[in-house]
Amino acid sequence: MSEKDKSEAPDDAKDVEDTAQVEGEVETAAEADAVLAGDQDVETLTAELEAARADAEKYRDQAVRAAAEMENIRKRSQRDVEAAKKFAIEKFATELLGVRDSLELGLKAAEDNAGDFDKLKEGMDMTHRMLASSMEKVGIEAINPEGETFNPEFHEAVSTQPTDELPANSVAAVMQKGYTLNGRVLRAAMVTVAKPADQG
Repeated sequence: MSEKDKSEAPDDAKDVEDTAQVEGEVETAAEADAVLAGDQDVETLTAELEAARADAEKYRDQAVRAAAEMENIRKRSQRDVEAAKKFAIEKFATELLGVRDSLELGLKAAEDNAGDFDKLKEGMDMTHRMLASSMEKVGIEAINPEGETFNPEFHEAVSTQPTDELPANSVAAVMQKGYTLNGRVLRAAMVTVAKPADQG
């Protein structure tokens, strides 16, 4: 190696060293920028996390309130249903009080007027009318289908009666009236159904 080459070698080494130092400073600056950017990202993420926590707390609070409100509605509905069951017949019961009063007066009158069956019959007739009126007021209607075509929805056939006087499959006699409540059968009428006499 010549002197010239030897003298140039330290310069090359110095250049390499300078280049490495500059590159190191650049890397350090880049790392510093990354740390600063990372700090900003952490601050941003921390702010977003706090906002998300606040939203979550707000929604949790709303959910707790909604659940409490639903529980209150359920309890209120349950109380209303129980009250409806207890007092569903209140109107009918009130109507029956007059009928009971009339029966008690009739019994007292029967004791006071022993042997006067006309007055007793008159009192019973009045009580019967009061009861029928009370039943109609609450939607209870009698089923008295004599002469009508037999309908299994409203009538219960107890027996058959051969006859030529009535059409076949019609109600020949009512053994016990039926009743409906607002159109729904409470008790079917117990009836005898006509059939042609030649079928004996």
